[in-house]
Amino acid sequence: MDAYVVIGNPIAHSKSPEIHAQFAAQTGQQLTYERLLAPLQGFKAAVKVFIANGGKGANVTVPFKLDAHALADRLTERARLAGAVNTLRFDGGEILGDNTDGAGLVADIVHNAGVALAGKRVLLLGAGGAARGALLPLLEQQPAALTIANRTHAKAQELASQFAEFGRLDAAEFAALQGSFDVIINATSASLDADVPPLPASVFSGATLAYDMMYGKQPTVFMEFARRHGAVTRDGLGMLVEQAAEAFLLWRGVRPETADVFSALRRQLSQ
Repeated sequence: MDAYVVIGNPIAHSKSPEIHAQFAAQTGQQLTYERLLAPLQGFKAAVKVFIANGGKGANVTVPFKLDAHALADRLTERARLAGAVNTLRFDGGEILGDNTDGAGLVADIVHNAGVALAGKRVLLLGAGGAARGALLPLLEQQPAALTIANRTHAKAQELASQFAEFGRLDAAEFAALQGSFDVIINATSASLDADVPPLPASVFSGATLAYDMMYGKQPTVFMEFARRHGAVTRDGLGMLVEQAAEAFLLWRGVRPETADVFSALRRQLSQ
């Protein structure tokens, strides 16, 4: 059977094997999918061994997304612009690098949450790798305006300039934000530290979807903060499932249904 892995360090916590096992069963695809712990300085070697043993593709998680970008022979446009790779496909001696994170984010917002991005005011919090990976798929939805907010205005402005050809982009410091937004996406790592970006409460309204890329058993502190100011909230569990579905499509040519997989993961988290 065709073999796939998720590569990271650490990797034992990854939910990818169970997600892809459900995708394979649902679509009738014959494959194996396992976790692969690579040494911190041994990503390239681990991938080469896996390919030599017949591996067909890999998901890549921390801390190797930049290593995967450097290793790829060819990049999709979204991976090139993201500057990072989370999906590799091995085909005919070529390593193709893709980034499915942003597509997963958009799919979860538009299809699962039922919130259109076209013509909306979108606020993206953070200017790091997670924000960069989301920008092209977000702009492809043709929002009325997309603002990148960051503690350092210069970093937000630099990112906005790099993506300016794809749509209308603004940059701002958190404290300088004015008015409310239809969709606010937290792409910072603040939730990992139980922190909230220093946002003015005025960015939220009763019609705002506040989305945190992080997820857990309990709502994140960003979600709690947004909810106190009237927003509807959603965490990033659906993004995890949807980016996996996008990778599965790249590998197998078929897109699995995600609703049952998402529900099963949500039940596990709540136990």
